[in-house]
Amino acid sequence: MSAISIGQAVVLGAVEGVTEFLPVSSTGHLKIAEGLMGIPVGDKTVVAFSAVIQVGAIAAALAYFFKDIVRIMGAWFRGLRNREERYHHDYKFAWWVIYATLPIVAVGLAAKPLIEGPLASLWVVAGSLIIGSGVMWAADRMGRHKRGEDDTSLKDAMLVGCSQILALLFPGFSRSGATMSTALMLDLERVAATRLSFFLGIPALTGAGIYELKDAIGTGAAVAPLAIGTVVSFGVAYASIAWLLKFVAKHSFNSFVLYRILVGALLFGLLGAGVLS
Repeated sequence: MSAISIGQAVVLGAVEGVTEFLPVSSTGHLKIAEGLMGIPVGDKTVVAFSAVIQVGAIAAALAYFFKDIVRIMGAWFRGLRNREERYHHDYKFAWWVIYATLPIVAVGLAAKPLIEGPLASLWVVAGSLIIGSGVMWAADRMGRHKRGEDDTSLKDAMLVGCSQILALLFPGFSRSGATMSTALMLDLERVAATRLSFFLGIPALTGAGIYELKDAIGTGAAVAPLAIGTVVSFGVAYASIAWLLKFVAKHSFNSFVLYRILVGALLFGLLGAGVLS
């Protein structure tokens, strides 16, 4: 049974924190890092460990967007008690997040054997990185970037939420990349697309981490590496979120597109040369 050391947990936590919310695929980068450190990427303990340390990144999102979350949840609770409050956008948005999370939960449970088995391959990661880059490039160019966060609808939330399934089935596609690309295709401006990606990712990723916790401990993942990896992920992710929102306010996604292509090509090269398997 494989085990992840403290040092490896620190590295993986940092990788998770940097990449979870950037549209470059945290799963893909984690698998690459695991492969370079000689950790078997398809091992159940490793798959569960990766899901659990995501909770640190999600906690960072909760902390960063705490005021927004309190406002939205407050509107939701008020709407449950008062019919007049149900016309507010925040009340509707809370329900939209719930509805948009259901598809990925259903697919995640149904396709778990595939996700943890054949689809965990580094070859899939490399291909998904490059294909996802093309989707992101097209979305950024095609989108008119004219709609703000207050202009979102149930249709927007459902389409963006369902796009998370791409990243679930094809590690390397990137959950953030898929959701941001979909939002851009719906003509949301870049900051609104990024924030919507954050809000829709919080319940899905938190649920995945909690669901995998029992498997991570039950299959041999020590508590100390799990805790340390999660804490590191939190700190790094908080800084990453702050940087990303500032970056997309003034720049396109072209830098991420180019980076993804380079990483995907490098990964294909390493796999072809037998450096990674």
